[in-house]
Amino acid sequence: MPKSKRLMELMMTVNRKRRFKVRELADEFGVSTRTILRDLQELSELGVPLYSEVGPHGGYQVVRERVLPPIAFTEEEAAAMFFAVHALRHYASLPFETESASALRKFYLHMPGDVRERIDRMKDRVDFVTPARRGETPHLALLLDAAVYRKVLAIDYAPKEADAERRRIQPVCLYANNGFWYCTAYCFERGGYRVFRCDRIRAAAPDPDTKPLELGDVRDSRKAASAPPAPVRLRAALTRAGVQRCESELWLAPLLDVREDGSGAIDADVPGGDLAFFADFFIGLGAEAELLGPAELKEAIRRKLTELLARYS
Repeated sequence: MPKSKRLMELMMTVNRKRRFKVRELADEFGVSTRTILRDLQELSELGVPLYSEVGPHGGYQVVRERVLPPIAFTEEEAAAMFFAVHALRHYASLPFETESASALRKFYLHMPGDVRERIDRMKDRVDFVTPARRGETPHLALLLDAAVYRKVLAIDYAPKEADAERRRIQPVCLYANNGFWYCTAYCFERGGYRVFRCDRIRAAAPDPDTKPLELGDVRDSRKAASAPPAPVRLRAALTRAGVQRCESELWLAPLLDVREDGSGAIDADVPGGDLAFFADFFIGLGAEAELLGPAELKEAIRRKLTELLARYS
């Protein structure tokens, strides 16, 4: 086997095994232990994070931050990967902020000069607009880790302008929408799924005293988190521009009934406790929406408009 091919397969093997002995690898590849030791030294110089353990039961181990084997990308695939990471730059916080910046540098620096020149030109022609938000979300990495490994967290959560309150949550998923990060989680204090805006989480730490639950998949949690205990029927007619505005809202898009001409309607149950939010939203839509019900939402809109009129009269 050529040395280059052996090194490639050796890199994939040690990443898969994580813990191994030199004799095992020598037997597997049909070479001497001295050859394997030289190969391991070369892998270490290439950046594969290895360390040795002495003693009768010792050997080699790959640390947690493993290096993946080289992957061949076409020019189009490399550009697509670059812009996938580049699109995240508008977010003030990311659950993998340092890693994404490092990946972007590696993609860019190791591309041929003509490909880098093409990407430089594309960067001035392509953008992924996300509203700039000032609020920091320092606990994204911890929330994501808890969602992946089914951990319970104790958080201090401050909804809107209220004082922070202690919650025990088991995160299920994270998602970004309109410049904000949200975490769908099971809340032990509320006894059900809730959606938390991550920039309102003031503190977060693992809670080893609370046993994690066997929760359903992400779709189940989102459905449960949006199911109101006391719903009201929201009915509205939308112009084509109104439909486009509503389609950009993650929570509202599934409720839309879009017609062939681009106009649409909403006829669905929504949380009855969120009338103030819906009033502000439909005021923002202006003439692009006609609210048909419920009556209490119409009254909330009239009240808010009266207050605004009094402020500017």
